[in-house]
Amino acid sequence: MRPELFRESLTRLHRRDLFSFAARGIGGTALAWLLARRDARAEPVASEAHPPAPHFEPKAKRVVHFVLCGGLSQVDSFDFKPALARHHGQPLGAAERPDVFFGQVGLLRKNDWEFQQRGQSGLWISDLFPRLAELADELTVIRSMFADTSNHTPATFQENTGFRLNGFPVVGAWASYGLGCETDDLPAFVVIPDSRGYPAGGSINWTSGFLPARHQGVVIRGKGTPIEDITPSRPIPEPTEFASRQLLGALNQEHLRRQGGGDLLAARIRSYELAAKMQLAVPAVADLASETNATHELYGLNRAETSDFGRGCLLTRRLLERGVRFIQVFSGGAFGSPRINWDGHENMRQNHGQEAARIDQPIAALIQDLRQRGMLRDTLLLFTSEFGRTPFTQSADGVLGEGRDHNQYGFSVWMCGAGLRAGIAYGATDDVGLHAVENRVHWNDFHATVLHLCGIDHEKLTYYHNGIGRRLTDVGGQVIEPILS
Repeated sequence: MRPELFRESLTRLHRRDLFSFAARGIGGTALAWLLARRDARAEPVASEAHPPAPHFEPKAKRVVHFVLCGGLSQVDSFDFKPALARHHGQPLGAAERPDVFFGQVGLLRKNDWEFQQRGQSGLWISDLFPRLAELADELTVIRSMFADTSNHTPATFQENTGFRLNGFPVVGAWASYGLGCETDDLPAFVVIPDSRGYPAGGSINWTSGFLPARHQGVVIRGKGTPIEDITPSRPIPEPTEFASRQLLGALNQEHLRRQGGGDLLAARIRSYELAAKMQLAVPAVADLASETNATHELYGLNRAETSDFGRGCLLTRRLLERGVRFIQVFSGGAFGSPRINWDGHENMRQNHGQEAARIDQPIAALIQDLRQRGMLRDTLLLFTSEFGRTPFTQSADGVLGEGRDHNQYGFSVWMCGAGLRAGIAYGATDDVGLHAVENRVHWNDFHATVLHLCGIDHEKLTYYHNGIGRRLTDVGGQVIEPILS
């Protein structure tokens, strides 16, 4: 349009037309804002740096990963071996002696907790987890896991990243990268560590590795202050707060322009912007006092031994409701004395009994709560440990000790929820629970299955780094089709 015609059209604009245009303009502005929010939650374009939306319809919209640090004994929990009772106190055959972490192959030891068949499915679960046992018909147990190392730290890295070396992105970071975020005031990937301490390796266990830094896990504590320094030390008037954020945003963008962009700087700016939004979101989501007394009792918040982990599980449900994509909840901290993890070298009954009592009721409560709210059908729960424990005691030859050594050769994990055949056990170990022998499952297979349930083809979710199209499953991994519904 020529300028003179535009000016003439303005002089002919009637009052009624002006108000009509304003009304339509406000609606258009609101629509643009909503669309911008939607686009901000997903990766903006499909490229090597920004993968497309899910490759197929996902079964799981969100994931909860319980990580048991130290090595859960499969023969005392989810892998019933009657032969152990028959051969209790007998030596392992010379041809069967494995290379174990501490090199001490003692006598075979029967399970320290009695097993029973549970629910309508008849799934074998021990008395170590009595509350979870009541939910046997919800669980999908994999009894044939194996790992590539029996050293805690590299084994935990492999459990979380698929690799035994540090520096690779964890599964939660891959999920954030591949699926984006469903909320704009909370992170896509949240970590709730054990209140007693971080696991071995610390924050490396929730790193984004070579992925864009915004995909790393954000720690929110279940006990005490959820996030340090998230609220100002003194009240700030709202107009002042708004003006300061506008100014800071403008300065940050100018600084980013002068630096020529860069992922780390852009991620740092986004982290501060997200932190500003979290100042309102986190106190609200962490306010467990708003929950009913019945809910507190369900999660065990009124009992000393379950209150810490119970708070973490209840916080997990509240975070899921607000759109957080992936949550890791750790059971167990760093190694040392006294032990605050599942590393039962000296006394299995004392160690595992203490740790199971902390988590059994809260995890069962979360499953029940999600089911009651209609969220279990599109939530995937994972329950893993870096490896298992030996069916023989960690002691000198001919001695029957009370503890068990690390066992990378065969152990158990379980999954629950979206897209799974529930109430089944997949795979098997040998007669005494030492080696996985039937339908063996590697961490690459496990991760491929998790991504599949989230609507992602694990071979297509890649990131170009140092000349290689990296992926969570390295160059392996097969989806475990028989456990899918």
